[in-house]
This record gives sequence, structure tokens and C-alpha cells, in this order.
Amino acid sequence: MASFPYHISSLNEYTVIVELGDEIDELVHRRLKELATLLEKSPFPSLLEVVMSFTSLTVYYDPIVLRRLFPKLKSPTQKVIAFLEQALAQLDQEPNVQTKRVEIPVCYGGKWGEDLTKVAEYHCLTEEEVIEIHSGVEYLVYMVGFAPGFPYLGGMPEQIATPRRTTPRLSIPAGSVGIAGSQTGIYPLTTPGGWQIIGRTPLHLFNPDRQPPSLLQAGDRIRFVPITEEAFWEWKERELG
Repeated sequence: MASFPYHISSLNEYTVIVELGDEIDELVHRRLKELATLLEKSPFPSLLEVVMSFTSLTVYYDPIVLRRLFPKLKSPTQKVIAFLEQALAQLDQEPNVQTKRVEIPVCYGGKWGEDLTKVAEYHCLTEEEVIEIHSGVEYLVYMVGFAPGFPYLGGMPEQIATPRRTTPRLSIPAGSVGIAGSQTGIYPLTTPGGWQIIGRTPLHLFNPDRQPPSLLQAGDRIRFVPITEEAFWEWKERELG
């Protein structure tokens, strides 16, 4: 039995959800990451995929495989829950999850971040102060989603928390770095969006020909590093090979 609270529920005959909390918390994240890693390294029979969110892990499985392996099985879902409870019992109270640290170069302001001035004015700061605050902390990637490779980051200082735009843009360039409320994130692909865009990175966050396709994974820690426009184009050339 796990030494911390959790809740497992069935979404349908192919899916169960393991909830380890009800609010964004780094300890909950580490436990989810450890559970996901354990299941990926030692999958139970019929496991197809696990997907992390802020406070839960969605587990997809194949009930047909379970019925074939266990002919007298009454409930594939209960069997999966039993497997998951065994895995949860193996987790540490304070998991020490290995993390990857990634530096994200960003060209702030101007044509790369046209909302930087608005964010600065909203907080009665200079643009330089916003850049210093935004790039002065380390962020945790809680999960990846919304669009392929889009990182949901935790750790942005409340000093620069800014509401979304009242009118979303129809097209946000790939690599754009934005702020929405108390969150900051990076658009991996060109998509519509309502975040306040303060800069752009030359890095490709998502490449279907790369393995894994997403540059960032849940559990990674990142820092934004301010660069000049000249450095931006130099990075861009290296990215293009």
C-alpha cells in the first residue's frame, strides 16, 4: 500500500486514471513522474500508454489481452487497478527523480515579442526588468500537451503574471514565448493563441523526425537565456543544419 493518498478511477473499459492530488504541486509531480517511469520500464501485461497531467496519470490498456492471459478474469479494470496499486507501493515517499536541464535561448521584445511592452506597462516595469525576471528563474515542465511539444511550465514569478489577450491572434509563430495569467510557455508550432508574446526561441521544440519528437519532456527543468537578434539567426542556421 502506498504511504501517500491516491485515487484510481475507471474512465472506460480501456482507461483508468491515477490521481495523486488536486492542485499543482512539485512533490505530486515527482511521484507521478516516478510512477510513469516505473510503468514504462516494467509495464504490466496489456499496458499501452501512460500520459501525465498536472496531478494525474492516465493509463491506457488492452482488456482483450488481459482476458486472453487470464481466462477466468471477471474485471480487466480491477486487474489493472491491482497492478497499479502494486506499482504505487514501490514509490518512495520523497521520490528523487532524475531531471534534464535545458537552456532555451530567447530573443525578447521587438518583432520577436510584440507584447513585451504591454506586459511591462501592466506591471509598471521596464522591458529589461521583465526580461530579467522571466529569465532569472528555473522552470519545471509539468506536462507536455495542447499542441505537440507544448510545455506547461511551473515557477514563473507572480511579478509578471499577466492576463491573456482579450482578442486571440489567428497565428502565433512557432517558437514564440508567451505569458498567460501565472503561466509561461512556448508555442512549438504555428497556431492560434491568446498568450502575451514576449519573445521567440530559434529552437525547434517539436520535430516528428526526431526521437523523441518533443525537445522537452515532463520533469525537465529549463531556463530562458536572453540572446541578441544576431545570435537568434546563428541558432536558426544551426537548427536547420
